[in-house]
Amino acid sequence: MSRLLEAIELYPVRIPMRHRFRRVDHREAVLVRGPTGWGEFSPFPDYPAEVTTRWLASALEAACSELPEPGRHRIPVNATVPSVSAEVAAALVKESGANTAKVKVGDPGLPEGADEERLDAVAEALGPDGKIRIDVNARWSLEEATERLTSLSRFEFEYVEQPVATIEEMIELRRRTGIRLAADELVRLSPDPLRVVESGAADVLVVKVQPMGGVSRVLDFAGRVHLPVVISSALETSVGMYSGLLAASLLRDLPFACGLGTVALLEGDPTLEPRVGFDGFVEVKRVEPDPVLLKRWRPERARAAEMLRKVRAAAEVLT
Repeated sequence: MSRLLEAIELYPVRIPMRHRFRRVDHREAVLVRGPTGWGEFSPFPDYPAEVTTRWLASALEAACSELPEPGRHRIPVNATVPSVSAEVAAALVKESGANTAKVKVGDPGLPEGADEERLDAVAEALGPDGKIRIDVNARWSLEEATERLTSLSRFEFEYVEQPVATIEEMIELRRRTGIRLAADELVRLSPDPLRVVESGAADVLVVKVQPMGGVSRVLDFAGRVHLPVVISSALETSVGMYSGLLAASLLRDLPFACGLGTVALLEGDPTLEPRVGFDGFVEVKRVEPDPVLLKRWRPERARAAEMLRKVRAAAEVLT
């Protein structure tokens, strides 16, 4: 482990979210400076070291190896809409300039009808040519998913991301509804993500670079499947977002907008050129942290120590 960490420098940052997302109101990341550039290690706080090793592998790939040149100069991205009010949802879509929006639905504790109000606001903001996809994060049962998707059919979703938790439920839901389904958690958390493809559980695969272990692993996986791949973010800063943008730029086809516009959900960024979308596209450009901003976003001492401890724990498992 010591030799692994000797070749890099670590810079923890903690940046507020504009809106609460995935139960977090701050995004924490350890930025990794290595011989060839910068990477990012930003697993969510509750992830164990056995899971975060892939995230560290991705950071080390970016910081310590020669990455390929981009295959495209810009990537089409969707607006990402958390579980916010209808008014805020519409503002996020208009601000993004995108013609596709991914809307979080199914969060527990929301008032009845909140999801529909948010979707109506998003549809109006996008206009008649806009496309909507929803992300349920596997919160629905099979019966609930069948009922909810039937009631929401007027939105004609581009696809529905991970409405249920298991391969068997996804297969049955596809049979019942005929709606295009995308797998995220079933790819990201599976020891054998190819099983999702072989089972016929999904029409689209949502792939995130850090959880997969880096750009090279994502491209290897994408090259072995026959389904469309949508590269999405894990709420990285602009430093880590480059790996997602690079992977998307090197895919053979991009039939869907990618979920790589989420830097806009942060209150700030450690770089002077945040990778935010413009008219629905994000430029594929590698950016480095600014020393002043690294100091600005550095967490207090105890939190920084805990974040660095997680890097060491992941490195112990990785080596």
